[in-house]
Amino acid sequence: MKNILLAVVGLSPQVITETLFALHQQNRRVDAIHIITTRQGKEEINAHLLSPGDGKYYRYLREYNIDPESINFGFGNIHTIKDRNGMEIDDITGEEENESLLRKCLELTFRFTKDSNTAVFFSVAGGRKTMTSCLTLAAQLYGRPQDRVYHVLVSPEFESNRDFYYPPENSVPIELRDKNGEHYIKETRYAGINLVPVPFISIREQLSDDMLEEPKDPATLMLSLVREEPYHLTIDLPSAKITYKNLELDMMPARLALYTFFAMQKKDCKRDLNTCRNCTECFLDVSQIYDRQEQIAELYKKISGRKTPAGMSDSGILNLNAENFNSYKSKIRDDLKKGFGLYAVPELAIESVGNRPDTRYGIKIDRHRIRITF
Repeated sequence: MKNILLAVVGLSPQVITETLFALHQQNRRVDAIHIITTRQGKEEINAHLLSPGDGKYYRYLREYNIDPESINFGFGNIHTIKDRNGMEIDDITGEEENESLLRKCLELTFRFTKDSNTAVFFSVAGGRKTMTSCLTLAAQLYGRPQDRVYHVLVSPEFESNRDFYYPPENSVPIELRDKNGEHYIKETRYAGINLVPVPFISIREQLSDDMLEEPKDPATLMLSLVREEPYHLTIDLPSAKITYKNLELDMMPARLALYTFFAMQKKDCKRDLNTCRNCTECFLDVSQIYDRQEQIAELYKKISGRKTPAGMSDSGILNLNAENFNSYKSKIRDDLKKGFGLYAVPELAIESVGNRPDTRYGIKIDRHRIRITF
């Protein structure tokens, strides 16, 4: 597995060699280093770490006998934060610069975590606090079990020294300053560098596949996790009411009988499917609907309690034809729209599929969400 160190850096490039040293002290191999920084930070890194011959990064590798070819790190691995016009920013001083920073953190984190054969070590020790926050957030959104977030703690007296980049293999004296600004000399063997793992909870496993096709902004990712519990459609025949989204609708008996008939068709479907999405096997053509008029009439009798099928009008629900069926269907749609709103109509109304003469009718709501009380 390839280990990638992804770090945020401000104007103190020392944090890179300090983090690398700390990782190596824990026998954690690093195969590539990528840095997120500003224009000024890039200049500091180029001048003090990657300067040919005397760069502190190359000096560290030579001193600890590490092959430079074993780590992919160079000028091309420094990713500067840019504004909307593509210009490198000097510092993060406002909301716009911070948004650019966050985009860069998300972009690189998404890129490096997409390959299952990599592990990313996020170093949040450098730069402004907002840089730490943005890279940590990116890790929380896209991080995987093999990834780690690290902070590096350096002995305070050495941390503030611009000439200290890592503890040399052979200790050397270095000039430091105390709290009062007085100069004193101390051996580098007294410098402590501790790699501190920062616990984080990743939401990656909760994201849908389409959320992992390309980098998304945090708001989009978080919103994708907010999933409402699906509402049930409840038809209560004794009270002649339909309930949906905690709203109740009274429907006239003839319309409710026809609507319940279609709800029963969906609910009683025997296909072994986890969801009814895009399935219309239970939809009926007009001849099948007309052939089941007795069933519709029995539902009407149960709902109204006033008429027997034999005593019903020849032009009513007992004798459906093209004209009155379309009228009932249209009035049911209007009832549903008024009771539950326009956006509920597509999955609740009696819809048609297919072209004449092969048109079939049914409702689209998932059968597992239908409840009927007799």
